[in-house]
Amino acid sequence: MKAAYFMKTGGPEVLEYGDVPDPVAKPGEVLVDVHAASVNGADWQVRSGRYARLTRFPHIPGRDFSGVVCALGTGVSDFAVGDAVFGVCEVGQEGTYAERLAISSAIIAAKPAMLSHVEAASLALIGLTALVSIEDTLRLQAGETLFVSGGAGGVASFAIQVAKHLGAQVHTTASASNHGYLRDLGADHVIDYNAVDIRTVVSDCDAAFDTVGGTVASDSFAVLRPGGRAAFIASGSEAPRSPRPDVSSLRPNVRRDRAHLERIVKLVARGDVRVPEITTFRLQDAAEAHRVSEARHLRGKLVFEVR
Repeated sequence: MKAAYFMKTGGPEVLEYGDVPDPVAKPGEVLVDVHAASVNGADWQVRSGRYARLTRFPHIPGRDFSGVVCALGTGVSDFAVGDAVFGVCEVGQEGTYAERLAISSAIIAAKPAMLSHVEAASLALIGLTALVSIEDTLRLQAGETLFVSGGAGGVASFAIQVAKHLGAQVHTTASASNHGYLRDLGADHVIDYNAVDIRTVVSDCDAAFDTVGGTVASDSFAVLRPGGRAAFIASGSEAPRSPRPDVSSLRPNVRRDRAHLERIVKLVARGDVRVPEITTFRLQDAAEAHRVSEARHLRGKLVFEVR
């Protein structure tokens, strides 16, 4: 099969495109003909060597996908060959930048006909992450106020829409060019982080969701009321230590399961959440897609059209 892969960690230029062996479905797994796979921030961090040291090459990146089941491992009864499915690889597994993927049938879901493969792939990991962060970790309630950093990104824009669906008020940050986009998604207050000190215009929030990390993460603590809580997905495997004794710092456990994927489908079907803006690439242009992702100024999602 064809795949985008790398033989060593480094910059985007280490990505290659070529033939690699086909995977084989183990017991409990399905083999999927991948039609689309999205690009996530974690992909270039793995490629650059920022995560755990890789020891086996070639390494095929990619965590979420949409495609069609082409073979069943023993014991699989919840899907049949020809079923359209989408999902996210188990924690520690990658490999969606390829024409085929073997994955546990228990953690994927049926792709609805209303979504194209490109759309389903764009929603899988961002939707899963946003739902676990907003509903399961922060437990956001109607009437509360949420601060979201980096609102134009895939996870953040999904989270904003979920928060509005739950009945919360949302403050978020973005460059000036993305303000209209975020207001259209439902954000109540959009702040230009290039022109305004967030801490001077936002305060007393019940919850905060940081998707940027680095020095920006401290803003989430500053804008909270006493007793508030903040969730972080861009500060490593653990939440940063809270500088305030009166607020909690949380790291969402983004587990993989069918129930969350089916909730994504329901939210989109009801019009509560929109499919993000999507920019597509060919798999052989993986290096360029990573350059765009690593620049961290994109709006919406980058998706490979694999087939």
